[in-house]
Amino acid sequence: MQLKDRNYQIQGVDVLAIADQFGLPLYVYDANKIIEKISLLRSSFSGVNLKIKYAAKALTNLSILKLMRQQGVEMDSVSVNEARMGLLAGFEPGQIMFTPSGVSFEEIREAVELGLQLNVDSLPLLEWVGKTYGSTVHVSIRINPHIAEGGNIKISTGHADSKFGISILQRPEIRALVEQYHLSVNGLHVHTGSDFKNANAFLRGAEILFDLASDYPDLTFIDFGSGFKVAYKEGDHVTDIADLGQKVSETFQRFCQQYGRELELWFEPGKFLVSECGHLLVRTNLVKENPSRTFAAVDSGLNHLIRPMMYDAYHDIKNVSNPLGAEKTYNVVGYICETDTFATDRPLPEVRPGDVLSFENAGAYGFSMASNYNARFRPAEVLVYDGTPYLIRQRETFDDLLRGQVDVPVLNSEVIEQ
Repeated sequence: MQLKDRNYQIQGVDVLAIADQFGLPLYVYDANKIIEKISLLRSSFSGVNLKIKYAAKALTNLSILKLMRQQGVEMDSVSVNEARMGLLAGFEPGQIMFTPSGVSFEEIREAVELGLQLNVDSLPLLEWVGKTYGSTVHVSIRINPHIAEGGNIKISTGHADSKFGISILQRPEIRALVEQYHLSVNGLHVHTGSDFKNANAFLRGAEILFDLASDYPDLTFIDFGSGFKVAYKEGDHVTDIADLGQKVSETFQRFCQQYGRELELWFEPGKFLVSECGHLLVRTNLVKENPSRTFAAVDSGLNHLIRPMMYDAYHDIKNVSNPLGAEKTYNVVGYICETDTFATDRPLPEVRPGDVLSFENAGAYGFSMASNYNARFRPAEVLVYDGTPYLIRQRETFDDLLRGQVDVPVLNSEVIEQ
């Protein structure tokens, strides 16, 4: 989003015009930003056989999935329903990695029947797959490397106490089950969490997987997950993708020479690909001045963007309607009957009732974590592609809130107190 002639624009389209056309609150995504991030990854890992598997949980709209497929990106899913969306978007089953965590064996069965690449993250699941399918199904194994790095503890997944992956200390048990059931292991996987600032965590995870690979002679890929840090505000430290690409690629090439053949190097970026593309546009309902605070209350809340409340995540906020106004300090808050504060003591150009604000970096885990709390509607979604905004999800209606509820006739009669 750029400031030009006092108007914020996405691909040359005035954001206020988008707000007028589709209404507020509204999620708006910039396709060019997604394509830019894909290109950066490819250029940074140009010396290896790279496969990008988009972590669809970040933003699962079918149009976003189709854009990823159009750009040659494949998919990572954590539920069968995510995978089904991928199939609807045109992905082949074999292009979809399925990495469940503690799901039922019935869901695993569905994934196998769909033909997905199964990524196993527990010994009980590995044994069940062995008993049920033997060598007839390819599996990859998700390892917990006991690496405690990354950002907020809620998005750190590779430490010793994490529920994710099979502990590297259980290497003998993994090997025993694979041999007992003649399992076909075609990949090794590690994902240590999010918001890594440099290549160190990936290189440490790589050392563990490369050593483990000696147990499995028929691998076709090594999967390093993701966790690239993006900037949420000016001056934020971000992952140096070019440096990461060089260091990891060199290490991976040496490993492939030792292993005896070239393998595919997989990454599963989610936030990295879609965070910066997204803008949540909201309207200011009122400005409330208390003796100690000035609140800007908007027509949104934790039901649309829960990250600030859940992770203490920072989102830059732009006053789209009054970008050149005199700077004042606000608590930007939502309309939910909870403390849903988007920003505290945030300096902004003067915010007036009716002003349109934009929460930046809202593409990842914004709409995908949205809810109907307080019986509120989820917003519409728009994708700007080649300079044209397209509606990719309709705004919810009251009928959507009632869909699935069942009327119990006995409750329709009036209760008469004796």
